[in-house]
Amino acid sequence: MTAIVFYDPVCARPYDSDTPRREAMGGTEATVVRIAEGLGARVVQHNRTESSGRYQAPERDPTVGCVIVNRDSRALDAVRRLYPNARVFLWLHDRMRPGSRRAHWLASTRELLRSLDVHVICVSDTQRAAVEATLRWMGVEAGIHARTIYNPIDDALQPDGSPIDARKLVFLSSPNKGLKFTLDAFRALRHRMPDLELVVGNPGYKTRRWAPIDGVRDLGPLPQARMHEEVRTALCVFFPNFVVPETFGLVFAESNALGTPVLTCDCGAAREIIGDARQLVPVSGAQRLYEGLLGGCTPRWRTMPAGVAGMLGMFDAYAQRIRAWRAGERPVTAPDPRFRLSAVLERWRAGLEL
Repeated sequence: MTAIVFYDPVCARPYDSDTPRREAMGGTEATVVRIAEGLGARVVQHNRTESSGRYQAPERDPTVGCVIVNRDSRALDAVRRLYPNARVFLWLHDRMRPGSRRAHWLASTRELLRSLDVHVICVSDTQRAAVEATLRWMGVEAGIHARTIYNPIDDALQPDGSPIDARKLVFLSSPNKGLKFTLDAFRALRHRMPDLELVVGNPGYKTRRWAPIDGVRDLGPLPQARMHEEVRTALCVFFPNFVVPETFGLVFAESNALGTPVLTCDCGAAREIIGDARQLVPVSGAQRLYEGLLGGCTPRWRTMPAGVAGMLGMFDAYAQRIRAWRAGERPVTAPDPRFRLSAVLERWRAGLEL
């Protein structure tokens, strides 16, 4: 059987199959674990010094037949030395736009992309369209093949009949993905519905502190099972993120699989992954101006100058959905077969020609 290696050159610290059960873990790393375990592949991490089972330190191995580089093409030169006989794949998870910083990182390795005949794997069709535009901008689209393989969710995820707390919203994502706006939106919602509560958790490594806010409960970094417990009993996942549009959105797929709708912005891959307009709110012009107008500060929304206070109308769409869902119009959600681990593994086997 072909030896397969997933090479992670960017992880903050080494991880393994037990990490998601023990502690908070980023969605990309959790996805690497699921796919590698399913394919019987090794996972090599740039900062690992001792090998443990399939999770290994970097070491030259000419017997490796396939290597999948996680996120950063600047590791291709090291991968070529470590695995000189392997077919090389680049697995991109991040947002990519022509001229962006990540596009320049990719462009700096254009010769390696050509010489290694690298195949690019994207996590959604939405992301792939942007990657292909970037490859054209780089002038290397000829001969560089990109394909979509969705991120997986556990086959066992499904609704379990947990009681729903109609007062409870949850935000369970990295804080850089619009938490600041989410907290301001929640203030406005709570002004309209004083019994609302917001539970904030974080699946990854990034943390951010803020002043206490009435109705907000911060749980900090959470392992996956704890996040799922919070999602199951919530009215919805409240994720009005337009700051860092999702290229896939594991929170979308997992929440819907657990039976909980998501109230989010119609940007990035949200429409592709959710596929339900009832869970999507258009990004308004006021939202696009939000960061600049407020200068990165925590807004005092009740005392804003009249011109900025008018932006509060952008919260009306969220309030209308939440009121309707509390009144019995909450969408019924279920697992999407496109994202089942078993289905995603089949796409990987086909893509790697196993």
